[in-house]
Amino acid sequence: MYDWRLLVQQRLAGLLIEGGGAAQIVEELAGHLEESYQSLLRDGLSEEAAARRALERVNDWQDLKRKLESSRNKETILNKRVSQFWFPAFLTLALSMVLLAVIQIFGPTPWVGPMPGGRLRMTPVAAVYVSWLIFLPFIGALAAYLSRRAGGRTLALFFSVVFPVFPYVAFFVIGLPLALILDDKVAHNITLPAFFVGLSAWVIFPAMALLAGGWPVHYFASRRLDAGQGSGS
Repeated sequence: MYDWRLLVQQRLAGLLIEGGGAAQIVEELAGHLEESYQSLLRDGLSEEAAARRALERVNDWQDLKRKLESSRNKETILNKRVSQFWFPAFLTLALSMVLLAVIQIFGPTPWVGPMPGGRLRMTPVAAVYVSWLIFLPFIGALAAYLSRRAGGRTLALFFSVVFPVFPYVAFFVIGLPLALILDDKVAHNITLPAFFVGLSAWVIFPAMALLAGGWPVHYFASRRLDAGQGSGS
């Protein structure tokens, strides 16, 4: 009786798979070799010949080892990116958009800054939803918690926290300049003070509110991690 698990371990010695997946790979390969071995025995081959034929189905064990390490480690990195950045980022983006929509429908009404000339220009740009800003720290704290719990580093955590302001950044960097170029009415109505009020209301203030909730979570989680490592040493 052949110990297929031991044979696979010997041929894949030193297999480097992140997340402890090497043992699972060994078990799966050993199972496939055992199935092939039993099938060859049923075809009438001797035990030695069946074992040799089963092992020969893997042409190059070192090449297989390199391919396994590459594919599994890439999969692990992708899963980490999803859990550490993309999931908390899109969750907080959705929550912030839903919250803003609810406030726009049910109130309270936003504060709208007066523009030069005693009249309002580009009212949607100058609107400041104060109640929305009050709730954003909780959303930022949630993003930081989810990213940190998944092992996210500071950069991933930071971008997941401020991710809800990215659509507005895109508007001010790309959408608004295009509108100014293509539409004379927009260029005539908007003023430089209105632009900075809108930038503050939709990018700077929300980012600060999100970080006000997210950064303390990151700080205290880092302190707890450092304390745990210190006590462990």
